[in-house]
Amino acid sequence: MNAPDTGAGGRGGPLALARTGDRPAFDRLVGPYRRELHLHAYRMLGSFHDADDVVQETLLRAWRALDRFEERRGTADDPVRAWLYRIATNRCLTLLETRARRELPTGFGHDERPPDDIAWLEPYPDALLDADPGTAALRRESVELAFVVALQRLSPMQRAAVVLRDVLDFPAREAADVLDTTVPSVNSALQRARRALAAGRRPGDSRTQRQELGALPPGELRALARRYARAWDRGDVDAIVAMLGDDVRYSMPPGATWYEGPDAVREFLVRYPLTLRWRFVPTRSNGQLAFGAYLLDEGSGRFRPVGVDVLTLRSGRVSAVTAFLTADLTPWGLPEEPPEGELEGESAGEPAGEPDAGPGEGPGAE
Repeated sequence: MNAPDTGAGGRGGPLALARTGDRPAFDRLVGPYRRELHLHAYRMLGSFHDADDVVQETLLRAWRALDRFEERRGTADDPVRAWLYRIATNRCLTLLETRARRELPTGFGHDERPPDDIAWLEPYPDALLDADPGTAALRRESVELAFVVALQRLSPMQRAAVVLRDVLDFPAREAADVLDTTVPSVNSALQRARRALAAGRRPGDSRTQRQELGALPPGELRALARRYARAWDRGDVDAIVAMLGDDVRYSMPPGATWYEGPDAVREFLVRYPLTLRWRFVPTRSNGQLAFGAYLLDEGSGRFRPVGVDVLTLRSGRVSAVTAFLTADLTPWGLPEEPPEGELEGESAGEPAGEPDAGPGEGPGAE
């Protein structure tokens, strides 16, 4: 990833001005890194809201420590970026010392009770990934649900090593500087992380969602999104189940219960969700097809936002539905009420065109 042109150096650059107490100059200095720091914190912590807090604290600490920043320190091509990553990564590692890893309900057995204080993984809107077209494809792969969940199961140091080296493409020396450790230590953590990621893959998950979506015939994703949304709008359980794969998993964090297989999902849908009226608006989340879910409020007769359903596809069938029931739809750019009528174009969930990655590519691949 090329360093943003912040014009940091020089007497009149934002770094020099920021050191005089010029806050707008500081904002210009760090502004190009905000989005990627947020993504970095999300990968490390599995929480959109915790990532917000980490970015705010990182920038506050950077502002307060400007007088101690050494522009030529270390081996980084972009010392400001490396410095911010050092602050953000260390803040994430500090938080992870006292917090349990985030999970999805499917990470526990059907008869296994999750801890009472479990913190669930949160979704991430693609709208925040698309701002930088040059890196949007890589960013989508590195926030796919399966990959982010797998990261949470690594030790904090392994997690940091694989994110810095395999996702962000930091050289080993620069990653060691960020983590305040040695190159052999980073390489050792990275190798352990890669082995753990490979061992933890679900059977059939050899392709990323970017590859799965890229393999669909032109227009098929839009058609699939329309069929799925229409089936929910009509309460058509047969149409919904017809789109599911044989190994489908259906979960609804923060609820701990989950269902496996089309028959179990059908029974659950008929028993409760489809006794209510829904509207689904296609969107994208974690590099995957997703839907903003709206539930009819019988009192007002209006549909109210409920959360975000993220779908995992395998060979054109739905292999997982993760319904995040408490997600705020605002970061997805979705309205307070669903639009009337048929959905067209980008609103129908068709991701922007992007080249397919070859087998074995992407974060964590060996």
